[in-house]
Amino acid sequence: MESPRKFICGNWKMNGDITSVQTLLSDLRAAPQKGVDMCICPAFVHLSLTQSVLPEGFFLGAQDCSAQQNGAFTGDISASMLKDMGCSHVILGHSERRHYHAETDELIASKMAAAHDSGLVVILCVGETLTERETGQAEAIVSRQLKAALIPSVTATNTIIAYEPVWAIGTGKVASRQDVETMHATIRKTLDKYAGMRILYGGSVKPDNAAELMHAPNVDGALVGGASLKADQFLAIIEAAAV
Repeated sequence: MESPRKFICGNWKMNGDITSVQTLLSDLRAAPQKGVDMCICPAFVHLSLTQSVLPEGFFLGAQDCSAQQNGAFTGDISASMLKDMGCSHVILGHSERRHYHAETDELIASKMAAAHDSGLVVILCVGETLTERETGQAEAIVSRQLKAALIPSVTATNTIIAYEPVWAIGTGKVASRQDVETMHATIRKTLDKYAGMRILYGGSVKPDNAAELMHAPNVDGALVGGASLKADQFLAIIEAAAV
């Protein structure tokens, strides 16, 4: 079976202002237009601006959505609202949401159902903490997170998996290629019914490690954090995936 196109997604998290977002989007117009799919996930308040000047070849994504479609849920954003704003993708289950907002596997699965119902592609994040890895639980934790999320609405085309070892997010630490290969193989085995589903790696992805990571077995792209806020670094990662 032919390997899927690489997918590079920039998660801007809670960063940026109008001026910096405009500058970054302008600089990203230099991105290659062949061989790789690209996505940008800005903060909610910058979705409209980003959509209005989205560089050619990029999808627009959001960083979260509610499990509810409408109603008295102050501060929440529904999947249908994101779709109406021009989003095609949404990140769910990020470790920062699991940790700081106590999101459970069950809640994340409910959010996935709502996102799929609105026609959004879910980028589902899974990953273990340093303690879980050091105690030999890494594969069991990731498998549990995955299995809880494989709800009836999941298909190989409406869901992308992003493996992000929690201990490597924003720390500068990067999992070794062997760590990545082992975990991605475990994920692929769990996804045996979903041929062609893409599996991304995330966790301090930078230009100097992107090429090695992007061409490891079962790695179909990257979910990029801090480096996606710097056009030269993000473009270099995209270039590495496009080769």
